[in-house]
Amino acid sequence: MKKLKLMKLLLGGIFAIAFIVNVNAQKIDNNMKTNQMKESKQGHLKALDNSKKNILARGCDPVMSLKFSKIVPPLIGNATYIPTTDDVDFVEKLKSRKWSVIYFAPGACRYSAAKRQIPGGNLDTEGWTLEQYKELIRELQGEEIQIVESLYEQGSIDLLKSALEKARETN
Repeated sequence: MKKLKLMKLLLGGIFAIAFIVNVNAQKIDNNMKTNQMKESKQGHLKALDNSKKNILARGCDPVMSLKFSKIVPPLIGNATYIPTTDDVDFVEKLKSRKWSVIYFAPGACRYSAAKRQIPGGNLDTEGWTLEQYKELIRELQGEEIQIVESLYEQGSIDLLKSALEKARETN
C-alpha cells in the first residue's frame, strides 16, 4: 500500500515536472519566433535596393530551385535570381553575361562535400567538386565575383544578402 502511494506521488511529480518543462519549452519557442520576426522586420527596413544585381544559382532539384527563385527576390532587395539545375544550362548562362553573385544551393554543396557528382552534371564536369566550378567561374567572371555556398538551407538568405552588399551591379 505504501509502495503504491509512493509510486503515485512519484508519477505525479514526474508529470508535474514534464508539464513545467513543456510549458517553458513552448515559451522559449514562442520567444524565438517573436525575435526572428522582429529581426526579419528590421532586416527588411534596412534592406538595400539590389534590383541592379543578379544571381545565377546552381542547384540540383528543379522543383525546389523554382520555388526558391520565386520566394527569394523580395527577401534580398529584388535582385534577379536565375536558377539552373544542370551544367549545360549553368555554364551557358555563366558564359553569357556578367553576374553579381553565383550561388550553389545546399543540395549541390552536399553532393560536392560527399565527393559525388552534382546531379545535372555532364561529361565536361564529371567528378567535379565545387573547387573546379569555382575555378571556371573565376576564369569567366573575374576574381571579384561573389560566390555563395552552404550545406544548410538555414542562413542562405543572409549569405546572399551579405554577398550582394559586396557584389557588382550588372543590370
